[in-house]
Amino acid sequence: MNSSIVRTLLVRGMLAGLAAGLLALVTAYFLGEPRVDAAIAYEEAHAAHAHEHGVEAVSRSMQSTAGLSTGVLVYGVAFGGIAALAYCFALGRIGRFGPRASALLLAAAGLVAVYVVPFLKYPANPPAVGDPDTIGQRTTLYFLMTVLSVLLAVGAVILGRRLAPRFGNWNATLAASAFFVLVVGLGYAFLPSFDEVPKDFPGTLLWQFRLAALAVQTTLWTAFGLIFGVLAERALAPRPERHTPVTHPATAAH
Repeated sequence: MNSSIVRTLLVRGMLAGLAAGLLALVTAYFLGEPRVDAAIAYEEAHAAHAHEHGVEAVSRSMQSTAGLSTGVLVYGVAFGGIAALAYCFALGRIGRFGPRASALLLAAAGLVAVYVVPFLKYPANPPAVGDPDTIGQRTTLYFLMTVLSVLLAVGAVILGRRLAPRFGNWNATLAASAFFVLVVGLGYAFLPSFDEVPKDFPGTLLWQFRLAALAVQTTLWTAFGLIFGVLAERALAPRPERHTPVTHPATAAH
Protein backbone atom coordinates (compact mmCIF):
# COMPACT_ATOMS: atom_id res chain seq x y z
CA MET A 1 0.00 0.00 0.00
CA ASN A 2 1.59 3.26 -1.11
CA SER A 3 1.91 6.35 1.03
CA SER A 4 -0.78 8.33 -0.79
CA ILE A 5 -3.39 5.64 -0.07
CA VAL A 6 -2.30 5.48 3.57
CA ARG A 7 -2.61 9.25 3.83
CA THR A 8 -6.05 9.17 2.25
CA LEU A 9 -7.25 6.42 4.59
CA LEU A 10 -5.78 8.27 7.58
CA VAL A 11 -7.74 11.42 6.74
CA ARG A 12 -10.91 9.45 6.10
CA GLY A 13 -10.39 7.52 9.31
CA MET A 14 -10.21 10.77 11.27
CA LEU A 15 -13.38 12.01 9.58
CA ALA A 16 -15.12 8.71 10.34
CA GLY A 17 -13.89 8.98 13.92
CA LEU A 18 -15.35 12.48 14.17
CA ALA A 19 -18.72 11.29 12.86
CA ALA A 20 -18.67 8.29 15.19
CA GLY A 21 -17.71 10.62 18.04
CA LEU A 22 -20.82 12.71 17.38
CA LEU A 23 -23.02 9.64 17.69
CA ALA A 24 -21.17 8.53 20.82
CA LEU A 25 -21.61 12.03 22.23
CA VAL A 26 -25.38 11.78 21.83
CA THR A 27 -25.34 8.39 23.54
CA ALA A 28 -23.17 9.68 26.38
CA TYR A 29 -25.34 12.75 26.91
CA PHE A 30 -28.66 10.92 27.08
CA LEU A 31 -27.54 7.67 28.74
CA GLY A 32 -24.43 8.53 30.74
CA GLU A 33 -24.92 12.06 32.04
CA PRO A 34 -28.16 11.40 33.99
CA ARG A 35 -26.36 8.58 35.84
CA VAL A 36 -23.39 10.83 36.55
CA ASP A 37 -25.76 13.46 37.99
CA ALA A 38 -27.44 10.82 40.16
CA ALA A 39 -24.07 9.58 41.44
CA ILE A 40 -22.94 13.14 42.23
CA ALA A 41 -26.19 13.74 44.13
CA TYR A 42 -25.50 10.59 46.16
CA GLU A 43 -21.94 11.72 46.83
CA GLU A 44 -23.02 15.16 47.96
CA ALA A 45 -25.75 13.76 50.18
CA HIS A 46 -23.33 11.41 51.96
CA ALA A 47 -20.39 13.78 52.20
CA ALA A 48 -22.00 17.18 52.48
CA HIS A 49 -19.32 18.43 54.87
CA ALA A 50 -16.62 17.83 52.27
CA HIS A 51 -18.32 20.21 49.85
CA GLU A 52 -19.31 23.04 52.17
CA HIS A 53 -16.22 25.14 51.42
CA GLY A 54 -15.33 23.67 48.02
CA VAL A 55 -15.62 25.74 44.87
CA GLU A 56 -15.96 24.02 41.52
CA ALA A 57 -13.30 25.13 39.05
CA VAL A 58 -15.63 24.12 36.20
CA SER A 59 -19.40 24.08 36.62
CA ARG A 60 -21.30 20.83 36.22
CA SER A 61 -23.29 22.26 33.30
CA MET A 62 -20.05 23.14 31.52
CA GLN A 63 -18.67 19.66 32.19
CA SER A 64 -21.77 17.93 30.79
CA THR A 65 -21.92 20.06 27.62
CA ALA A 66 -18.78 21.75 26.30
CA GLY A 67 -16.40 19.59 28.33
CA LEU A 68 -18.08 16.35 27.30
CA SER A 69 -18.31 17.44 23.65
CA THR A 70 -14.67 18.45 23.44
CA GLY A 71 -13.42 15.29 25.12
CA VAL A 72 -15.51 12.87 23.07
CA LEU A 73 -14.90 14.55 19.70
CA VAL A 74 -11.15 14.94 20.19
CA TYR A 75 -11.00 11.32 21.30
CA GLY A 76 -13.05 10.30 18.24
CA VAL A 77 -10.68 12.02 15.81
CA ALA A 78 -7.57 10.55 17.46
CA PHE A 79 -9.21 7.14 17.72
CA GLY A 80 -10.19 7.27 14.04
CA GLY A 81 -6.65 8.07 12.95
CA ILE A 82 -5.12 5.23 14.96
CA ALA A 83 -7.79 2.78 13.80
CA ALA A 84 -7.20 3.80 10.16
CA LEU A 85 -3.49 3.05 10.49
CA ALA A 86 -4.32 -0.33 12.02
CA TYR A 87 -6.69 -0.91 9.10
CA CYS A 88 -3.89 -0.20 6.61
CA PHE A 89 -1.77 -2.84 8.31
CA ALA A 90 -4.57 -5.41 8.67
CA LEU A 91 -6.10 -5.09 5.20
CA GLY A 92 -5.37 -8.28 3.29
CA ARG A 93 -3.79 -9.97 6.32
CA ILE A 94 -6.98 -11.07 8.08
CA GLY A 95 -8.52 -12.97 5.20
CA ARG A 96 -10.04 -12.32 1.83
CA PHE A 97 -12.49 -9.67 2.96
CA GLY A 98 -13.49 -6.52 1.15
CA PRO A 99 -12.85 -3.01 2.51
CA ARG A 100 -16.22 -2.77 4.28
CA ALA A 101 -16.06 -6.22 5.85
CA SER A 102 -12.47 -5.61 6.95
CA ALA A 103 -13.49 -2.33 8.59
CA LEU A 104 -16.34 -4.00 10.49
CA LEU A 105 -14.13 -6.91 11.59
CA LEU A 106 -11.45 -4.49 12.75
CA ALA A 107 -14.04 -2.44 14.67
CA ALA A 108 -15.51 -5.55 16.32
CA ALA A 109 -12.08 -6.90 17.27
CA GLY A 110 -11.01 -3.47 18.53
CA LEU A 111 -14.13 -3.09 20.67
CA VAL A 112 -13.53 -6.47 22.30
CA ALA A 113 -9.75 -6.17 22.75
CA VAL A 114 -9.46 -2.48 23.61
CA TYR A 115 -12.56 -2.01 25.72
CA VAL A 116 -14.68 -5.06 26.57
CA VAL A 117 -11.89 -7.28 27.93
CA PRO A 118 -10.43 -4.59 30.27
CA PHE A 119 -13.99 -3.47 31.15
CA LEU A 120 -14.97 -6.92 32.40
CA LYS A 121 -12.03 -6.91 34.80
CA TYR A 122 -12.00 -3.23 35.75
CA PRO A 123 -15.44 -1.79 34.90
CA ALA A 124 -16.14 1.93 34.78
CA ASN A 125 -17.26 3.50 38.05
CA PRO A 126 -19.46 6.55 38.59
CA PRO A 127 -18.55 9.34 41.02
CA ALA A 128 -18.63 8.28 44.69
CA VAL A 129 -17.42 4.78 43.80
CA GLY A 130 -13.75 3.92 44.30
CA ASP A 131 -11.08 4.78 46.84
CA PRO A 132 -9.08 7.89 45.83
CA ASP A 133 -5.96 6.29 47.33
CA THR A 134 -6.05 3.44 44.80
CA ILE A 135 -6.88 5.43 41.67
CA GLY A 136 -3.27 5.36 40.44
CA GLN A 137 -3.01 1.60 40.91
CA ARG A 138 -6.39 0.98 39.28
CA THR A 139 -5.49 3.15 36.29
CA THR A 140 -2.16 1.37 35.82
CA LEU A 141 -3.77 -2.06 36.00
CA TYR A 142 -6.49 -1.03 33.57
CA PHE A 143 -3.95 0.06 30.96
CA LEU A 144 -1.92 -3.09 31.63
CA MET A 145 -5.02 -5.18 30.98
CA THR A 146 -5.68 -3.20 27.79
CA VAL A 147 -2.14 -3.73 26.47
CA LEU A 148 -2.29 -7.42 27.37
CA SER A 149 -5.63 -7.82 25.60
CA VAL A 150 -4.44 -6.09 22.41
CA LEU A 151 -1.23 -8.12 22.29
CA LEU A 152 -3.17 -11.34 22.84
CA ALA A 153 -5.62 -10.41 20.08
CA VAL A 154 -2.74 -9.85 17.66
CA GLY A 155 -1.15 -13.10 18.80
CA ALA A 156 -4.44 -14.95 18.30
CA VAL A 157 -4.71 -13.66 14.73
CA ILE A 158 -1.15 -14.75 13.96
CA LEU A 159 -1.78 -18.15 15.54
CA GLY A 160 -4.97 -18.62 13.55
CA ARG A 161 -3.23 -17.80 10.27
CA ARG A 162 -0.45 -20.27 10.97
CA LEU A 163 -2.85 -23.06 11.93
CA ALA A 164 -5.24 -22.49 9.02
CA PRO A 165 -3.24 -24.33 6.30
CA ARG A 166 -3.03 -27.44 8.48
CA PHE A 167 -6.38 -27.52 10.30
CA GLY A 168 -8.64 -25.37 8.12
CA ASN A 169 -9.98 -21.88 8.74
CA TRP A 170 -12.81 -22.92 11.08
CA ASN A 171 -10.71 -25.09 13.39
CA ALA A 172 -7.87 -22.57 13.35
CA THR A 173 -10.28 -19.80 14.36
CA LEU A 174 -11.65 -21.90 17.21
CA ALA A 175 -8.15 -22.73 18.44
CA ALA A 176 -7.02 -19.10 18.29
CA SER A 177 -10.18 -17.94 20.10
CA ALA A 178 -9.67 -20.56 22.81
CA PHE A 179 -6.08 -19.39 23.25
CA PHE A 180 -7.26 -15.79 23.62
CA VAL A 181 -9.97 -16.64 26.15
CA LEU A 182 -7.66 -18.91 28.16
CA VAL A 183 -4.86 -16.38 28.55
CA VAL A 184 -7.29 -13.54 29.27
CA GLY A 185 -8.86 -15.73 31.96
CA LEU A 186 -5.43 -16.26 33.51
CA GLY A 187 -4.93 -12.50 33.48
CA TYR A 188 -8.25 -12.02 35.25
CA ALA A 189 -7.26 -14.58 37.85
CA PHE A 190 -3.79 -13.23 38.66
CA LEU A 191 -4.30 -9.47 38.41
CA PRO A 192 -5.69 -7.88 41.59
CA SER A 193 -9.35 -6.89 41.82
CA PHE A 194 -11.00 -3.99 43.63
CA ASP A 195 -14.30 -3.96 45.50
CA GLU A 196 -14.69 -0.35 46.58
CA VAL A 197 -18.42 0.22 46.07
CA PRO A 198 -20.04 1.80 49.18
CA LYS A 199 -22.44 -0.58 50.87
CA ASP A 200 -25.42 1.73 50.48
CA PHE A 201 -24.67 2.82 46.91
CA PRO A 202 -27.66 1.94 44.65
CA GLY A 203 -26.79 -1.20 42.71
CA THR A 204 -29.19 -0.28 39.90
CA LEU A 205 -27.46 3.06 39.39
CA LEU A 206 -24.05 1.38 39.31
CA TRP A 207 -25.04 -1.06 36.58
CA GLN A 208 -26.93 1.58 34.61
CA PHE A 209 -23.77 3.70 34.58
CA ARG A 210 -21.61 0.78 33.49
CA LEU A 211 -24.03 -0.24 30.75
CA ALA A 212 -24.16 3.37 29.57
CA ALA A 213 -20.36 3.44 29.37
CA LEU A 214 -20.42 0.20 27.37
CA ALA A 215 -23.12 1.62 25.09
CA VAL A 216 -21.02 4.70 24.35
CA GLN A 217 -18.04 2.61 23.30
CA THR A 218 -20.20 0.21 21.30
CA THR A 219 -21.74 3.14 19.45
CA LEU A 220 -18.32 4.64 18.76
CA TRP A 221 -16.73 1.46 17.40
CA THR A 222 -19.79 0.29 15.43
CA ALA A 223 -20.38 3.68 13.83
CA PHE A 224 -16.71 3.95 12.93
CA GLY A 225 -16.70 0.50 11.33
CA LEU A 226 -19.75 1.30 9.21
CA ILE A 227 -18.73 4.81 8.16
CA PHE A 228 -15.07 4.10 7.60
CA GLY A 229 -15.91 0.96 5.63
CA VAL A 230 -17.81 3.05 3.08
CA LEU A 231 -15.08 5.71 2.89
CA ALA A 232 -12.30 3.13 2.61
CA GLU A 233 -14.12 1.25 -0.13
CA ARG A 234 -14.39 4.44 -2.18
CA ALA A 235 -10.73 5.22 -1.65
CA LEU A 236 -9.60 1.71 -2.59
CA ALA A 237 -11.98 1.13 -5.51
CA PRO A 238 -10.13 1.03 -8.85
CA ARG A 239 -10.75 4.12 -10.94
CA PRO A 240 -12.29 3.48 -14.35
CA GLU A 241 -9.91 4.07 -17.20
CA ARG A 242 -10.64 6.97 -19.48
CA HIS A 243 -10.82 5.96 -23.13
CA THR A 244 -9.87 8.59 -25.68
CA PRO A 245 -12.24 8.47 -28.64
CA VAL A 246 -10.56 7.54 -31.92
CA THR A 247 -11.34 9.82 -34.82
CA HIS A 248 -11.21 8.18 -38.25
CA PRO A 249 -9.77 10.24 -41.12
CA ALA A 250 -12.90 9.76 -43.19
CA THR A 251 -15.12 11.03 -40.38
CA ALA A 252 -12.82 14.00 -39.75
CA ALA A 253 -13.02 15.01 -43.40
CA HIS A 254 -16.74 15.54 -43.12
